[in-house]
Amino acid sequence: MADADAMVYIGTYNSGAAKVSMAITQRAHMAQVTPANTYPGLTKKAGAAPGEPEIYRPLGIVSYFRVPPADDIQGSVGARWAQKLGHKKVYILNDQELYGKGIADVFESEAKKIGLEVVANEGIDYKQPDQKPILTKIRASGADLVYMGGVVETGGQTIIRQMKDLGMVTPKVSFQGPDGLLEEELLKAATCDAAMATDVHLSFASLPFDQMKGKGGDIYKQYKERFKIEPTAYALYSWEAAEVAIDGIKRAGAKDREKIRAAIAATKDFDGLNGKWSFDANGDTTMDVMSGYKVVKADTPVGCKFEYVETLK
Repeated sequence: MADADAMVYIGTYNSGAAKVSMAITQRAHMAQVTPANTYPGLTKKAGAAPGEPEIYRPLGIVSYFRVPPADDIQGSVGARWAQKLGHKKVYILNDQELYGKGIADVFESEAKKIGLEVVANEGIDYKQPDQKPILTKIRASGADLVYMGGVVETGGQTIIRQMKDLGMVTPKVSFQGPDGLLEEELLKAATCDAAMATDVHLSFASLPFDQMKGKGGDIYKQYKERFKIEPTAYALYSWEAAEVAIDGIKRAGAKDREKIRAAIAATKDFDGLNGKWSFDANGDTTMDVMSGYKVVKADTPVGCKFEYVETLK
């Protein structure tokens, strides 16, 4: 913040880190644009803890903006998808972190509204290598779905692998989660056998990259040509966040943090990855496109992959 040449902060990757940085960037009148934070309480009351999001806005202005849809959308969509897939009784797990607990809570709320039976929403100690005690309890509950709010680093792969070890496999019980788990590392650590046996389904806050048209399709092509690999879940949103920042700087027409912040806040009809969108009064994108994936066998070094199933609503 002390660097007079720094105009915009692009980040953070983790919602917990955003809770720390948001007030700091706001006091400096610096716009913060995130490509990955999806915890609802950072910007809105829905799915928020007491005092949020005001506690992150010491000047009472909106200076934090996100280009992916927030988890109050993805969590609700995930619950409706679970019902569409035929599940009746769900046991929810969460990693007790901001993202994982937040999306698990939203999933729980929507599940109850639409008539899914929720056995529990229980936090796990993801640092423990043995999750069989909680899984044994889930098996005894008769739940036909385990939904876990978390990321690859917080135990999703352990749950999937040990579900198979305990015979908790489809059609008796399946596994579902959010896009924090949509990484190849999950498949490596869980094993393809376990991921397919538990019929892993994951939601993702975007269209599949290879189905993007227009601007999104062009960015996907450029990314692959430049880096020679498939982009990970939020790589292209990082690109979009940078474009949003550059567009705001150009429209502000001055080396002035407050003018740039105001220009970014006024972003309308931005041509983005999934079509045109605007920032709303909370600094959230109006885009709400969601996709659903499942794990299938594949001729890859890992032996399986995430395959697009359908667009979710």
